[in-house]
Amino acid sequence: MKRRIFSAEHDAFRETVRTFLAKEVLPHYARWEEDGVVARDAWRAAGRQGLLGLAVPEEYGGGGTPDFRYSAVLAEEFARAGAPGLAVGLHNDIIGPYLTGLATDEQKRRWLPGFCTGETITAIAMTEPGAGSDLQGIRTTAEDRGDHFLLNGSKTFISNGILADLVVVVARTTPEGGAHGLSLLVVERGTPGFERGRNLDKIGQKSQDTAELFFHDVRVPKGNLLGERDGAFVHLMTHLAQERLTIAVAAAAGAEHLLETTSAYVKEREAFGRPLARLQHVRFEIAEMATECAVTRSFVDRCIEEHTGGRLDAVHASMAKWWATELQKRVADRCLQLHGGYGYMSEYPIARAFTDGRIQTIYGGTTEIMKEIIGRSLLG
Repeated sequence: MKRRIFSAEHDAFRETVRTFLAKEVLPHYARWEEDGVVARDAWRAAGRQGLLGLAVPEEYGGGGTPDFRYSAVLAEEFARAGAPGLAVGLHNDIIGPYLTGLATDEQKRRWLPGFCTGETITAIAMTEPGAGSDLQGIRTTAEDRGDHFLLNGSKTFISNGILADLVVVVARTTPEGGAHGLSLLVVERGTPGFERGRNLDKIGQKSQDTAELFFHDVRVPKGNLLGERDGAFVHLMTHLAQERLTIAVAAAAGAEHLLETTSAYVKEREAFGRPLARLQHVRFEIAEMATECAVTRSFVDRCIEEHTGGRLDAVHASMAKWWATELQKRVADRCLQLHGGYGYMSEYPIARAFTDGRIQTIYGGTTEIMKEIIGRSLLG
């Protein structure tokens, strides 16, 4: 079915993204995977191409468009290219809204120009060794010391943790406040007491630097408080719908690409003297996956429309995230099976897609959390 959510301008942008990937990302991706981190030059190249800060006002160097469909194009093309290491979605669609929506004019002048050029790479530090989706379990503290906060604690599984120049840290500013005693503090590279741990060794997305972060008596100026003091819970909940939709968009596109790749493979690969595509079981597998992808695409596209119009709620974003990421996981598993032994070889894209995509059902809120959100909305 022909998609109806994109205009000619979006299609032209898609070609720009594909050209960027072909020139600046894919030729270097194997080396980044070995290094465990993307070269900073790639971030600057993305900035020069206008791929960073799409929704940032033009006065700060951004694209000046709040149209989420451009972000959707980026997410889809990076997913199809199998290049999650350069985490532009995290930068643009997850951290960007905090800076554009909560920062003061002075903070915007300080941070947003570099955000758009790729000189300033960002991360958000929420997860702790003992606290993942449960914000009430956060133990990192920020004690009010008059003109600054004294930040102490640690974070883990932080995407962009090694490269990040600005880290939005979720910390407890009111000890007895529970989830409503948390604030967002921006910690800048080089701040005394801010240290990075090891670049974590993951089963997939090897080039996406994911680190432990440590804060020992870090003096964070009051001018680096982002949004309201003790307002982090509300701020985080406000932007979660877009974060989860971004993940769903990438998951749907990733599943579709795996299906396309595998469909081509089974037409060429022979077994018992004929192409695999001639076997009824294989045709049934492809038919089932194609149908699931088509149905998922329809729902995700509707969610993109709703979000572009400012109407997407947390429940439908959770539905999209749960369904699309679980679909991607199933499709990756079934497509690897259809590739046989070749699918288990790291040199084949299907193998990398299998491990890279596994995190999709975990970060941004696990499948179980998504179901809990949906269930509560229905049953109270």
